Amino acid sequence: MKKNSLPLILMFLVLAGVMFASCAKQIDTGHRGVRTWWGKITSVEPLPEGLYFYVPIAGDIIEYECRTQLYSDVFATYTKDMQTANVNIAVNYSLDSNGVIDIHKNIGQYYESKVLYPAISSGIKDIIGKWDAASLVENRDKAAQQILEKLSDELVKRHIIPENVSIKNIDYSDTFERSIEAKVVAKQKAEEAKNRTVEVEEEAKQKVLSAEAEAKSMQIRAEALSQNKNLVSYEAVQKWDGKLPVNIYGSAPIPFVGTIKE
Repeated sequence: MKKNSLPLILMFLVLAGVMFASCAKQIDTGHRGVRTWWGKITSVEPLPEGLYFYVPIAGDIIEYECRTQLYSDVFATYTKDMQTANVNIAVNYSLDSNGVIDIHKNIGQYYESKVLYPAISSGIKDIIGKWDAASLVENRDKAAQQILEKLSDELVKRHIIPENVSIKNIDYSDTFERSIEAKVVAKQKAEEAKNRTVEVEEEAKQKVLSAEAEAKSMQIRAEALSQNKNLVSYEAVQKWDGKLPVNIYGSAPIPFVGTIKE
């Protein structure tokens, strides 16, 4: 082999490697492929994961990701009571792996801008427009679920599957947000006052019950004492500290002596 032929061989190998690489396509896990010939779809079914070869220029293999993807954006809209709202929304979605041929045929690779974005925008305007601004703040999860249901009705038939919708933030005008904060504070104070009223009423009720019980007890004891004189002495004994008087004058009786009769 001549020395001057070595560079030519190396160049040939490099060109062969480039051509080989340019006509091979690796479809990764969680993706599907669509084979085309001069732009026309030739795949009968989506190509699963694996390595495929095609003829450059004339042929191609278009790859679509079918794993869960995230679409997030801020949409400007109006509430039912005509408050401007900038809704920051996040949508998790995936492509139907069996439907990528239809997606490529009817929508193309730019399905997010052509189909997903318009559907989300329309869904937000429709659902948010049914809520008053103040109610929407407290029910954003419910509104998000309604948006998800609307997106499902619109997108599943086009092989785009919405999985989850979350409203990350709702931005109103500064004036309206201050009014909402004032209403929340007023509501909290009203609830605290209501709870305090209930507490005071319960305390008063307990005092009444306690007084009634004490009065009933005194009535029963009074009736018992009036019917049994010995019970009077018994009550005195119960209260006696056990000490006799130090000094007894004249005919003063000794306490409790002969007061209780058989």
